[in-house]
Amino acid sequence: MKWKDAFDRAMEELKAIRILLAPVGRLDDPTVGLTALHGELTQTRLKILETIQGGITGLREENREVRRRQDRMISDLNETRGELRQLLELADTLRPLAALQAAAEERGDVTGPYPPAEPAPDPDPATGPTAPAAAQPPASPDTDSQGGTMEYHEHQAQPEPEHGDQDGVLKQRIQAAYQGNSAPAAPVPPAAASPSSGGQEEDLRVTHGVLLLKAAGVASVDLVAHRDTWEWLTALAVDHDHFRTPPSVEDVKEGRVQTVLSGRSLIALLIKLWDIRSTAAPLEADWALATTAYNRIATDLTGVDGQGQTIRIVLDDGLPTESGD
Repeated sequence: MKWKDAFDRAMEELKAIRILLAPVGRLDDPTVGLTALHGELTQTRLKILETIQGGITGLREENREVRRRQDRMISDLNETRGELRQLLELADTLRPLAALQAAAEERGDVTGPYPPAEPAPDPDPATGPTAPAAAQPPASPDTDSQGGTMEYHEHQAQPEPEHGDQDGVLKQRIQAAYQGNSAPAAPVPPAAASPSSGGQEEDLRVTHGVLLLKAAGVASVDLVAHRDTWEWLTALAVDHDHFRTPPSVEDVKEGRVQTVLSGRSLIALLIKLWDIRSTAAPLEADWALATTAYNRIATDLTGVDGQGQTIRIVLDDGLPTESGD
């Protein structure tokens, strides 16, 4: 009966092997096998990707909000800088007047910071007085004060009509040049045509006025510059009443930014660049930046002919002015 005992042992071993292989047979089950495992892995991967995408979107929104706050802070700082600059200019204007008033108080003159009257020359004993007595100033201090005050106000009020005429002639010359005429619409008065008025400076002002009129007729322009240059332009023009910060500034490659300026903001930027170019010391950074930016804008605006072309100002000599990024 040895074969029977061997057969029983083999059957027992076979049962043990079947018990061991029972979990492996469940791999083909679609509910708990490899298919179910693959589905779970796919769902887990989608959930992870969704979570990552949501986090990236939130970070982008936070980055935009931080940038908007930074732009507002820069605008506020620039406004504060403009107010401080105005206060400094006012203090510089009032300082000489205060010094004159203090000097007048020390001399005992209460009529104001007017130049003292020169004393009349003494008559020569040999020849007698050379001027009649009626030509001498009155001795009364009140009369002298009132007369000096009236002469001072009359002297200050005289240049106003002449200055108004010069402004009117300048406006007519600018409009005539803008419309394509070479001669002004009205004759130039003698005071405006004198050599002391500076004909070359007057021509530059006419050219600047024509450029402002061209900018006023533009709806929008594309501006490409480095972010540092754009921040300098914004800080320069933000305190002007007609400058508006663009709603968006797009980052492009290699540190450059691209934005859109309205014609109104372009006018304010041109005015500020004109002032800085005229007042800044030569061989300084402000002078170089203002001159280059003003000339580049003037070059692009001069070729505007009303044919619907897009005006694109590129403050980068490494890029062509008409090609994209």
